[in-house]
Amino acid sequence: QVQLVESGGGLVQAGDSLRLSCVDSGRAFSLYAMGWFRQAPGKEREFVATITWNGGRTYYTDSVKGRFTISRDNAKGTVYLQMSSLKPEDTAVYYCAAGTRVLYSGVTTREYEYNSWGQGTQVTVSS
Repeated sequence: QVQLVESGGGLVQAGDSLRLSCVDSGRAFSLYAMGWFRQAPGKEREFVATITWNGGRTYYTDSVKGRFTISRDNAKGTVYLQMSSLKPEDTAVYYCAAGTRVLYSGVTTREYEYNSWGQGTQVTVSS
């Protein structure tokens, strides 16, 4: 059974950094793309970043480019989201998700391209 567990969220000030982690247990982590999504209060969940199964390709939503970095350690079954220069508008619950296609090297930005989700971790950025 797939289980994704996020950690690393918290309350920070604008301009600070945080690193989120997501551990995937119970499946062949290294075979699938991983993604981060977020949902702010009163808004729909949105795509943030994705990384291919081997880490060879990453993709970000425009609002976080140059500030966020997604990475993965397949040996540890963990995907990370390093967030820098945080802004109040980054405040949201952040979710990690595992892709559906084995060894797929394309960009996956849509929710339907992911079939396993974590419970989320809250990130709050104060101004």
